[in-house]
Amino acid sequence: MARIDALFDQLIAAGGSDLHLGIGYPPFMRQRGELVAMREDAIDAGEMDELLFGITLPEQKNTILETLDLDFAYGYGTKARFRANYFYKTTGLAAVFRTIPSKVLTLEDLNCPAAIRKLAERRAGLVLVTGPTGSGKSTTLAAMIDHINRSRACHVLTIEDPVEFVHTSQKASITHREIGPHAASYAHAIRSAGREDPNVILIGELRTNETMKLALQLASFGVLVFATVHTNSASATIDRIVNAFPSDEQPQVRGMLAESLVGIVAQQLLRSADGKRRVAAHEILIGSPALASMIRENKTFQIPSMMQGGQAVGMQTMDMALERYVKEGLIAPETALEKAIDKESFAKLVKQNEMAPL
Repeated sequence: MARIDALFDQLIAAGGSDLHLGIGYPPFMRQRGELVAMREDAIDAGEMDELLFGITLPEQKNTILETLDLDFAYGYGTKARFRANYFYKTTGLAAVFRTIPSKVLTLEDLNCPAAIRKLAERRAGLVLVTGPTGSGKSTTLAAMIDHINRSRACHVLTIEDPVEFVHTSQKASITHREIGPHAASYAHAIRSAGREDPNVILIGELRTNETMKLALQLASFGVLVFATVHTNSASATIDRIVNAFPSDEQPQVRGMLAESLVGIVAQQLLRSADGKRRVAAHEILIGSPALASMIRENKTFQIPSMMQGGQAVGMQTMDMALERYVKEGLIAPETALEKAIDKESFAKLVKQNEMAPL
């Protein structure tokens, strides 16, 4: 038994999402969004080496010592998987472990809107799931892949760094590829993906304009492509992709995006009103000819208005989702206001509806 397993057990028992380890500090866990010390005693350099190198391969230890950074996935028996990041800071070696549940939650478990399920049922195009770090993007994507796996006989290819959720083939054939052990880079893996006869491709993150263009090309070839981007709203996601390219390439990229984009889900995780859990609020943009025209004509500022008027097809802005959660008593008005996009308008809306005092 590795020494770190005791901390993993404590983290899992408490329902924590992350384990933070640093020399000179006690171990911390993130529990319902807050960092909580797991003991009083600080970790010293000797204990840190035992904790971290007790679960690494020799080549992984060499990587952290040579490059000062290491990312990998660690399977803790049947209890959980962890996405690990080792790094150095002012006090020395440190690490953060993100919990990846062994059981893939379904869209129903996550209480996702029906529009998200419908996006997973598309046969081609680009679906982007966006949000800040720790907002649950990977969990939502895993649930969408799980829905496909349960309902469709197809080939699903995932390209991740590292592989997080591991899916067992049901109706679908699942292929997991990890950057490093299985491919030199995201770009290499995405280029070869088209030759691997996929129906669905999950790309862990679109980090560069090269990977963005490759993903757009695959989506235009009749493949359903899922990917994540670190943005806070649907319109900002489109701007981020277009602005990643030189100005002379942007008209072409807008055309490709207009043709391929079938939906964007932007999400935030919020503390529930009772403080016992966190709930996800979703902004949902659905592809349409009107959206394609806005993208081609560089009029993304019109997208929020289109989402407000597109409720019949499942669209909603983040503020609409937050307003509904406050009315249902799922989250406190103060929590919603903190995450709202248009804070001034949302504050007025809360007062007008007399949902609760701010």
